[in-house]
Amino acid sequence: MDNYSINFGKKERVLNYACQTYQLSRPNKVGAVMSLIRECQPNSFEQWEQWYFSNAYTESKKPIKVTQDSLQELGERLYVKIMEVVRPEWENVFKELTQQDCIDYIYNLTINRTYDGYIREKSIVNDGLAKLFPNIDFQESDPELDHAGDVDYVAKVGQSLIGIQIKPITAKANFGGYSLTERMKESFDSFKEGYGGRVFVILSLKGEIANSEVIDEIKAEIEYLTTGK
Repeated sequence: MDNYSINFGKKERVLNYACQTYQLSRPNKVGAVMSLIRECQPNSFEQWEQWYFSNAYTESKKPIKVTQDSLQELGERLYVKIMEVVRPEWENVFKELTQQDCIDYIYNLTINRTYDGYIREKSIVNDGLAKLFPNIDFQESDPELDHAGDVDYVAKVGQSLIGIQIKPITAKANFGGYSLTERMKESFDSFKEGYGGRVFVILSLKGEIANSEVIDEIKAEIEYLTTGK
């Protein structure tokens, strides 16, 4: 099978970090690419490329057509961010980084953050979801579940399952602007196809549900799976 992706070597990490940090490959910048390619069902790279530029629009309040010029502009913005922001920041970090920082980081990542995440999830489920939906039993997803990496908890509703993913945010985060990656969208769609119910993302702030609107969405899904309405 031919591979059309470019290998950027060691540059890939920097490019990926900056692109994700400044959200330059989100659907509001380049359109919902996975949805577009599924709609296209291309038989060749050239067919997909032509389809994309004919049909891609940004997922924003005022959708804008994606063009080769707009992708080039995003690339130019990425370069500016790397050279003017990321590079100076990293150079300063390298100067200040110590061996003890690395030792502490590994320990903190393995022990402290795992415990924080565990307590945060328990609080969301036991103090939040369980009280809001007393007739629904939320259980930790089975590690063998295909979607376990993207689904933290599952709950049986009728003959279907709904999924819950819990994402931590900070008080300073703009959680209103949170959006799924294309990979996660594909995973959630696959879950729905296999188990009948949607996957809901709950944003956790100090153990509380920050995106409270998701509660009504879960209620509606439970109602639909229970009654078909």
